[in-house]
Amino acid sequence: MNPDVLLDGDRLRIRETAPTAAGAARERAVPATSVRDTDPDAFPPEIRTAEGETLFVPADRRGELERFCAVNRIPRRPRPDVWGDLLEPFSDTGFTADHQGATLTRLRRAAGLDADDVAAIRARVGPLVRAYNAVHQDWCHLGLADLLDAATADWIPEGLRVAPADRAAFRTWAMRIADLGHGHGPSGGGAVGHPST
Repeated sequence: MNPDVLLDGDRLRIRETAPTAAGAARERAVPATSVRDTDPDAFPPEIRTAEGETLFVPADRRGELERFCAVNRIPRRPRPDVWGDLLEPFSDTGFTADHQGATLTRLRRAAGLDADDVAAIRARVGPLVRAYNAVHQDWCHLGLADLLDAATADWIPEGLRVAPADRAAFRTWAMRIADLGHGHGPSGGGAVGHPST
């Protein structure tokens, strides 16, 4: 679900990692003028398009992303790590009640998500992310990139994976939530609903 992104002069070349029904990987181009902003310091580094898509670049290509942004005058803007906070309970680390409370406060202030919103999102993705992290055993950080990987990983039990017909809607839903509080996504619980909404 996370495509390969090549930075090519004044455009991004995006190759879907999963082959199509015809057997070939699909590639598309996005002009640099359609890139809204980037965050090379995110984990992994992020590119956000004007259409709301989040793309990821491997950390070892951070310098290449920074040069691409400088040449193409693409703004560098951090955003709150909403999915990092939402997925925190599924990492291999225990958190104190004070820490959990601080996370909920941050989600409310930065993204407009109240405790019910947070509980609903975590209930929706919890089984999937638990299965994913049972293998990865990440104790440091789980975020949007991990969630999108988990949604299609072939080693995740089939009943937990996102069905192929639902993947585009799930990806859009997850990206809308990632953008909450950034001034571009919807505010509050509107993005919390079912992925097809």
